[in-house]
Amino acid sequence: MGNPERTVDLVRTGKARFTATNVRGGTIEIGDGGDDDAFTPIELLLAALAGCSGLDVDAILGKRSEFEFLGVNARADKVRDHDGNHLVNIQLTFDAEFPEGEAGQSARDFLPKAMAKSRDRICTVSRTVQLGAPVEYRVP
Repeated sequence: MGNPERTVDLVRTGKARFTATNVRGGTIEIGDGGDDDAFTPIELLLAALAGCSGLDVDAILGKRSEFEFLGVNARADKVRDHDGNHLVNIQLTFDAEFPEGEAGQSARDFLPKAMAKSRDRICTVSRTVQLGAPVEYRVP
């Protein structure tokens, strides 16, 4: 598996605006959902959930048939209750189209199992959300 550590650095670039940079140099803008197109932290979490499981389903079903289309919609409700702010009713909806024929039908038939494998075992992001993990806040 190699090095298990994963890191992202975040730097403030303006009022309510940050840039996240990964170790490969990729960047994404993060904001508070105001007047710009930057992703909010919640949108990033939803994108991570959809992306992680989308990649899993792509890898699993791509062995059976090429996709004609694969899309994943992630949605949740933000609530504030006795546990503080958090998301509930998190849902991932997969929209997959395959070519006609035996291979395409095999992939269509296996889609629910591929989704379950991602949810129950493979996707690190959804597994972490489902299992929960303590988050330590530190000052260097």
